[in-house]
Amino acid sequence: MYDAAHSPQSPTDQPQPRSISEVSQLIQGLLKSDPQLANVTMIGEVSGHSQPPSGHSYFSLRDSESSLRCVMFRYGRGHQYLEDGALVVCQGSANIYAPRGDLQIVVTSTEPAGVGDQQAQLEELKRKLRAEGLYDPSRKRPIPQFPKRIAVITSEQGAVWHDIQNIIRRRYPLMELLLVPSAVQGELAPVTIIEAFADLHEFAETEHVDAVIVGRGGGSPDDLMPYNDEMVARTIFASRIPVISAVGHETDFTIADDVADLRAPTPSAAAELVSPDIAGLTYETADFVQRLMRGLTGRVNLARQRLDLTQDRLAENAPETQIFRERVDDLRSRAQTSWARYLAIKREAMRRVEAELRALGPQNILERGYAIARDGDGNVITKAATVKPRSTIELTFADGTVETEAKSINPTN
Repeated sequence: MYDAAHSPQSPTDQPQPRSISEVSQLIQGLLKSDPQLANVTMIGEVSGHSQPPSGHSYFSLRDSESSLRCVMFRYGRGHQYLEDGALVVCQGSANIYAPRGDLQIVVTSTEPAGVGDQQAQLEELKRKLRAEGLYDPSRKRPIPQFPKRIAVITSEQGAVWHDIQNIIRRRYPLMELLLVPSAVQGELAPVTIIEAFADLHEFAETEHVDAVIVGRGGGSPDDLMPYNDEMVARTIFASRIPVISAVGHETDFTIADDVADLRAPTPSAAAELVSPDIAGLTYETADFVQRLMRGLTGRVNLARQRLDLTQDRLAENAPETQIFRERVDDLRSRAQTSWARYLAIKREAMRRVEAELRALGPQNILERGYAIARDGDGNVITKAATVKPRSTIELTFADGTVETEAKSINPTN
């Protein structure tokens, strides 16, 4: 006999699966029905604030243990109080942003509540370092105008390293770049930056380094915090090698910027600051030669005019002084000969300088049968001992590049 009470449950009796949108609406309804979440007042520190052209403000509110995403639409009150590090009181309601399923607080009003803990600590550190003289402009060293080797402390995987390499190859390929890898964000980043400086100074005990760029691309204030670290600042200050700080975008400022010998608004700008433009140098030299020759020619002509005038006056006032006129003619002839010799020497010297500068151009060097060797990371290879067996090497010739493999290494010393 069939027992309905003990029969298996039919598929039609099971709960039907809901769509993601339905579940999102269900959560949204629960949030709105809870009076504590429908109208909530919070106090916290602003982090990661941004305000696009739409006028809306996007940010996070955080304390020592938690963080909540927030949005305040353009019609909200108190946008002017929202900036990273500010301690604010916000009123709003909990909400689910359906496209991503993110929990966020829709803020309707904001009021200042003081300075956030992290920002307060940062300002106190700045005052401390400034009082100790780490910001003193008089101790900042100049960057060499024609550097031979520049070190870069940054991530080897990031775009910063590749951007700097491209700019140096274009502007001043005679300069060597040295990558000293480090982390650029996270809790371990300060330690790796300090270790990178130690490795660099050990290298500089036997090899010359003109300057070092410390940099990373843009990011949130939290991402840039390693460059506000006290020990990183003191390491930069103690560096025996001039330091260029290139952290974030133009509007980002860190303690590293203040302590370094030079602050660049972006890593790409740092690469341009340390690399003279070889094409511009060639043009300026040629222009200088032309201006010098025009100036010398003008002085010779003026001297000739003065000699002619003196001779004419002597002829008018003292026709009987033939001997004196002959002496004037002799002096003029000597002066012309001297100026001609002087001009010839200067022309030859300028031709040599111009030829040397042109010869330094990478294309001319390559056309003479030389090649530039680079490793797999794009670094110029200057010593055979640094090449590893079976590693890939890129050879740049005048008409293109060849990729080959190092089969054997035979250093001469």
